[in-house]
Parts: sequence; structure tokens; C-alpha cells
Amino acid sequence: MHTVEKKAMKKPDAAIAAAAGFGTDTSDVVAMVLGGGRGTRLHPLTAERAKPAVPLGGRYRLIDIPLSNCVHSQINRIYVFTQFNSVSLNRHINNTFTFDAFSQGFVEVLAAEQTETSGNWFQGTADAVRQHLKHVSNAQANQYLILSGDQLYRMDYRDMLRTHLDSGADITVGVLPVMKEACAGFGVLQARPDGRITEFVEKPTSDDVLDRLKTPPEIFEQFGVEPEGRDYLASMGVYFFKREVLEAILLVEPTWIDFGKDVIPNSLESYNVQAHLFEGFWEDIGTVGSYYKTSLEIAGPNPKFRFHEDGKPTYTRPRYLPGARISQAEITNSIICEGSEIDRARIVDSIIGIRTKIGAGAVIEESVIMGADYFEGERQSNSKVPIGVGEGSHVIAAIVDKNARIGKNVVIHGCRTCDDLIEGDGWILRDGIILILKDAVIPDGTEIDFSKHP
Repeated sequence: MHTVEKKAMKKPDAAIAAAAGFGTDTSDVVAMVLGGGRGTRLHPLTAERAKPAVPLGGRYRLIDIPLSNCVHSQINRIYVFTQFNSVSLNRHINNTFTFDAFSQGFVEVLAAEQTETSGNWFQGTADAVRQHLKHVSNAQANQYLILSGDQLYRMDYRDMLRTHLDSGADITVGVLPVMKEACAGFGVLQARPDGRITEFVEKPTSDDVLDRLKTPPEIFEQFGVEPEGRDYLASMGVYFFKREVLEAILLVEPTWIDFGKDVIPNSLESYNVQAHLFEGFWEDIGTVGSYYKTSLEIAGPNPKFRFHEDGKPTYTRPRYLPGARISQAEITNSIICEGSEIDRARIVDSIIGIRTKIGAGAVIEESVIMGADYFEGERQSNSKVPIGVGEGSHVIAAIVDKNARIGKNVVIHGCRTCDDLIEGDGWILRDGIILILKDAVIPDGTEIDFSKHP
């Protein structure tokens, strides 16, 4: 946390830290949430929806995380950038994040568009902002907050804004300590004791580079942080920019298309780029494997992330569904969402999403059942297999997408150690997880079993 005297890396005591955001004026801030590209690493969950619209935790969507963080940070002017499958994202935001008519708050989705000056898809994170800079500048903010739409964490952005303002930074980068093995997936940086970033390398793998980027123990000491083997500082993909600095960079340097690869490392000499340390839980939901792993952790008995904590709920669409109806079921370490009906089933280490129906004798283990967008009977269907999981079926190590119909006595069993990409009728094996596609129909007696796969 930066102090007025610019002892940027000195961390205040817990009482001061807890109140750090209080009184920080956010009326001059506009947030931009980057919706990402095609989301190929999350395919097929992104086959029919934008990455920020991917369901999470049984009743939420990924976009709810940064937007809820903004609301709790009193930042209520927000743009969301997207370019693929944006219909469901638009619908979700319109049904969820609506500010009252007497405030200036808004959440607006801006999709890639053809103009007189540009007709291309977003080429990178910075290019997405560049293409919509005209729209964003109309908000007349002096500070821009850049966020990602596919991360799971809880953060009060006012703490980071205080760091940004008190240090006089042109750019502030949210950072977190990571272990050496994780560095290949991050932008890794070196910072001085006063918090100024002196070097930034995107996804380093060379031992020579990693040795150079290793953070000295005294830096962590000034933060009051025990690194516990996390000897590197990595970018979270969360940035504060002075308005004039971001606009100058994006307009003068058209070849800089990505914040991590281009903007941050190339700005270190010309601008004051500061680091803001974040210590809480943070997870990038960028792959099927990370999505699955994080989902099971959320369902566990002591999750590192909770959707409702300290009076700060994660906001999502209100659906007015009835409570879950459970009849003689055995449930362990699982989340059961509203509108579900479970009849004499066994559910272990799983998430059961909204409107899920599970038949008698079914077994669900280490799986994510996303649920349904509607109750059976609300829409016409020619399928003889009802939505949900049929009687006597076993679903293990799987993700079942929305509105899927799994018949009776079906066996679906993933292979946590398999790296193969195998496709079948209505399903895909990816990262060792079987994904049942959205709206898929799996007939009675089907076996999709990779438990004995070599």
C-alpha cells in the first residue's frame, strides 16, 4: 500500500488497510471489463456464449465477479468489451446490472464494430480499448480501470486506486506473489522498494530471465507478506491508467495491441508504472481444467472464495425460483441451487445448478451440472429424454452444460489423467473432463466411460 510519503511498498496495519478504500473518491473512474477472444481454451463452454457469460457456481456467470467488485468499490460506470457470441452476455447484464434512474451508473456492452477507421476484430486487450476509446472518453473520467472478465477474486478497487493516486503513478498494475512454476502463465515483474516497476516480462520460461526477476526478500518484508515459496510478482491483468496516459499510448502507438505484451513493458522508461500487491484468492478461469478445478474447490467445505462474504454478495440475475426439493438424497460437500429436484440420489463434491432434476438412484461425483434455462414443459421439445440426469445414471468427473438431457442408466466417467481431446455425439473429453454439450441428448443406457483409459 502506498503512503503519501511514497513509501510505496510499506504495508499499513490491518485496521488501516481495512479502511483504506473508505473516503477514496471513485466518481472520476470508469471501468472497462475485457471480455476476451473466442475463448478457445474454454471450448465447448464458449461455443454458444461469450467467455464472461460462462456459468459459475451453479447460478452465477463469470462477468458477475468483476462487476460485483466494481459495485462494492463504488465504481458504477462500466463498459464491457466483447466480440464473440455476445447475445447471452447482453441479456444477462441487462437483466442484472441496472442502476436507478437518479444515478449516473451504467453497465454497457460494447462489441467489436466496423467503423470508418477500423473494420477488424480486436487484435488484443489494448486494441479492444483503442477501438472503443471514443465511446469511453465520452464518460469524461480521469482514471481508467482495466479488468479481465474471466477471473475469480474479491477485491476492493479503492485500495488500488489509493495506491495509484498517492504514488502519483501514470499506470498501476495489480500484482500477486506466485511460485516459479506458475510464471510461464503470467506477466512477471521486478519492482523497487518504492513500488516502481523496473522490468516486466510476459510469460517468461528461461531460467536466466526468471533468476533476474526473482523478488528480493526485503520487498516482501516491506509489504509484511510471507512469500512461502512465492518468490515472484505476477500481473493480475488489473490496471489503473491516468486518462491522458492511456489515450496517448493507444493513439500514438497503434502497434501496441496487448497490455501485457506491449503496453506495460514498453511504458516503464517513459512513465511512472507502480505495483499494487494483492494478497487474496485469485484464479484465472481460462481453461476447462482450471474451470473444473475451481468449481470443485468452491463446492468444498472450506472454499477459498465465497460468493457472499462480509456483507458483499456477488450479484447475479434474480430468477425468483422455488427452493431446492430434496427427497431422501445423500449429499456431501456440494452446492445445490434453487429450483432443483433431487430424488433419492447420491451427490458428492459437485455443483448442482438451477432447475436441475436428478432421478432416483443417480450418482453425481466430482461434477458440475449447470442446470437449465427453463423448466421442462415451459418449452416444446420432441425429445423423449427429459432435461436433467435420469434414474440410475452415474456422472463422474464431468461438466454437464445447460439444458442437457441425460437418460436413464447412463454412465459418464471422465479420466482426470487423460490429455486426449476426444469427441462423441453430444460430448467432448477435454483436460480429462467429459463435457456434455449444451442442449445435448444422451439416450438411455449410453456409456461414455474413460475410467480405464490408459
